[in-house]
Parts: sequence; structure tokens; C-alpha cells
Amino acid sequence: MAATPRRSADPVQRAWALMHRFVEAHNRRGELADALGFRLGGGRGKVLFQLRDGPLTLSQIAEANGLDAPYATLVVDKLEAHGLVERRPHPDDRRRKLVTLTAAGHNALATADAILLRPPPAINTLPAEDLGHLVELLTRLLDADQAEAEE
Repeated sequence: MAATPRRSADPVQRAWALMHRFVEAHNRRGELADALGFRLGGGRGKVLFQLRDGPLTLSQIAEANGLDAPYATLVVDKLEAHGLVERRPHPDDRRRKLVTLTAAGHNALATADAILLRPPPAINTLPAEDLGHLVELLTRLLDADQAEAEE
């Protein structure tokens, strides 16, 4: 159970604490692990979702996730052991391998989407106008975050 955030005089800290509390109250990691039969921790989930856009080399996976090459290999090994990905020869360089999703990997992503993207019931209680404001605010936050990352 998430701790109740202390009242803060800083509205930025208070907003963040409330967002964090709401998201953690609706954490679905356990439900996802039950549906898949294993946990997607240790960076495996992030890599699995990145592969949705197409195959990546191990070095691309390592770079995208701030991992060293041996750890990226371990992450891919775990995904491969679960039958979610496979290594294929790179079409331009047979010494390199491309990591690609298997049919089971695509199914796992569909299961994860169905679980993780299901809105909590509380969101359905908001009036349309409030939902519009919430979407606008979250979009602005994500845009600001993206702009900061590009600097």
C-alpha cells in the first residue's frame, strides 16, 4: 500500500505525490505477471515494448536502455528463454544479430496492453470536462518532458 503523501506547501511536490499515489494504487504488475506466467522486471518489459517498433541489435538495446552489453545480453536471454524474442542474423552483417519479437512476444504485448492500458474505474467517474482538462495537462507535461530530453 502506498504511503499517504504529507501535505506539502510546495504545489509541485504535492501534485507529483498525488500522481504517484494514484498510479501506484493501480499498479498491475502482479496481474500482468499472473497473466504471462512470469514477471517482466529487470528491464525485460521495457525491451519487449521497444521491440514492438521492429527488430534491434543488442548494441541498440543496450544504448537505448543505458545498459552495458553483457547486461543487455542477459535481458535478451531471459526474454528468449520465455519464447518472446529470437535472435536472427543481421541482413547487412552476419556477425551481428537482430533481436525480434516472436508470435508469443506479440501475444505478450497484446496481453500487457490489455492489462496496463485499462483505465482505473475512478477515471470513469470524472465528468467529460474534467477528463479533457486532465488529458490537456498530461499532454503538456509529456510535451515539456520531451522538449527537455531533446535539449
